[in-house]
Amino acid sequence: MSLQNPVPDQPRIITERRGHVFLIGFNRPDKRNAADLALLQQLALAYGELERDPDLRVGLVYAVGDHFTAGLDLADIGPRLGPDGIDIVPEGGIHPWQVDGQALSKPVVMAVQGTCLTLGIELMLASDISIAAESTRFGQIEVARGILPFGGATIRFPRTAGWGNAMRWILTGDTFDAAEAHRIGLVQEVVPDGTQFDRALELAERVAGQAPLAVQATLANARAAVRDGDAAAELQLQPALARLAATEDSRIGMESFLTRTPATFLGR
Repeated sequence: MSLQNPVPDQPRIITERRGHVFLIGFNRPDKRNAADLALLQQLALAYGELERDPDLRVGLVYAVGDHFTAGLDLADIGPRLGPDGIDIVPEGGIHPWQVDGQALSKPVVMAVQGTCLTLGIELMLASDISIAAESTRFGQIEVARGILPFGGATIRFPRTAGWGNAMRWILTGDTFDAAEAHRIGLVQEVVPDGTQFDRALELAERVAGQAPLAVQATLANARAAVRDGDAAAELQLQPALARLAATEDSRIGMESFLTRTPATFLGR
């Protein structure tokens, strides 16, 4: 896929349907994809569209240009911060960092490159599979700007990387490379520069080819275990299994198993 720089009047977020995969692209390369309010709101609307459309099964977040994101555009965002923070979710949107109580029910794969700071890391932590180009540089640098990470890094980074690994990077604001990101579990694969989108799309299409209701139920149960604890998630397992066993996709999956033929799932 060509990721050429857009003309200036194009939107901050571009979207495209690729089969059952919804491509969501950061589209402000002249500012290293720094997030102003327009970008944040358009990203939230894209997540809302992914959630509502039953034909969309997986999101793939990527960035146009050389860099994933330089973080917040503080010149634009700073003056908008009020006593309650900032509201970035228009009607019909879903908070991309999912820190307001509403969670996306569908998986998200990410492809990152170049510079990936602050909210870029937090978006990875709120997603499910992340692929990084080998030259990517990461940084959770909010403490160097006099603020704290407010997109979930304080919650999810320690859970993903372990307390010491998370605090090493969150509290110093130091940057780190893709090898370190892979070591601490922030990314699942490191690939040669320029191939991160293709590899992420390959994985997204692989997920999209599975039974979508089963994928969503699996994701929901795993999240319940993290959020509510093992016992709460365990109580949900048998009811979820019973619901899935009654679906048309379950019948299709069983027929595929018995006949050794590929399954084409319908999402019902």
